Amino acid sequence: MTEEHDARPDDELDDRAVEPGKQSQPDFDIDFFGSILLRAPDNIDVLRCQGELLSRRGKHVQALEVDRKLAQLLPHDDVVQYNLACSLARNNLPADAIAALRRAFEHGYDDFEHLELDADLAPLRSDPQYVALLAEFQPPPPPRRKKSRRS
Repeated sequence: MTEEHDARPDDELDDRAVEPGKQSQPDFDIDFFGSILLRAPDNIDVLRCQGELLSRRGKHVQALEVDRKLAQLLPHDDVVQYNLACSLARNNLPADAIAALRRAFEHGYDDFEHLELDADLAPLRSDPQYVALLAEFQPPPPPRRKKSRRS
């Protein structure tokens, strides 16, 4: 998913030892944002935070629910569609993931460098439909400059 992260790797959250009976910070945050969403289920900012936390925590089924809700609320947002594609890929729904990725491209998503490195999309990389989609939307690399030879 493509949200801002801190300096830690995407899959590493702060799980420092906590006192017995207390939650880690990421789990506290998930519960906190969940309680807000019970009162305000369409709060886009909280949904974005919750989706990111759930995904980074490996709770891919729950993250998919959040990303579907965001896509319903913001159907033309390229990053929302991209994140939905990532969640769908993580949940082994490749055809749906490719369709969401197509929508992301159609709405302006163009960070192909990130896309090629995103572990969420790894399950799609060998899919011929994914390869064709990239061929359709990814701009060709710039031409290589030939070195001039001096006589």
